[in-house]
Amino acid sequence: MFWEWSLLTILSLLSIYLFVKMFYFKSITNKEQRSNDMMKLTLNEAEILIRKYQIQLQRALGNVDILSEELTKLRNELKILKKRNSRYRQEVERLTNKIKALEGKIDTLL
Repeated sequence: MFWEWSLLTILSLLSIYLFVKMFYFKSITNKEQRSNDMMKLTLNEAEILIRKYQIQLQRALGNVDILSEELTKLRNELKILKKRNSRYRQEVERLTNKIKALEGKIDTLL
């Protein structure tokens, strides 16, 4: 009789202990699941933001390429204009010298 009661008591205590332990681990599992769900949501939001910024970066890089091309064109035009300006200056100097020579000839004739 004593053995039966002791066995029943031990089994009851063991079942209560295991029952409490089961709920404890179940609550820990639920907390972990909620934490994982929040982490997944955060990661999804971060991924969306990263994609958004990638698109903006690609657009900006495209704009930079366009601006670089325009800058190269403008530099080339500036070089051409500088060459043309130096030619015009040389022409003006030559014509000025010719005018001075003609003025000198006119002065000698007068």
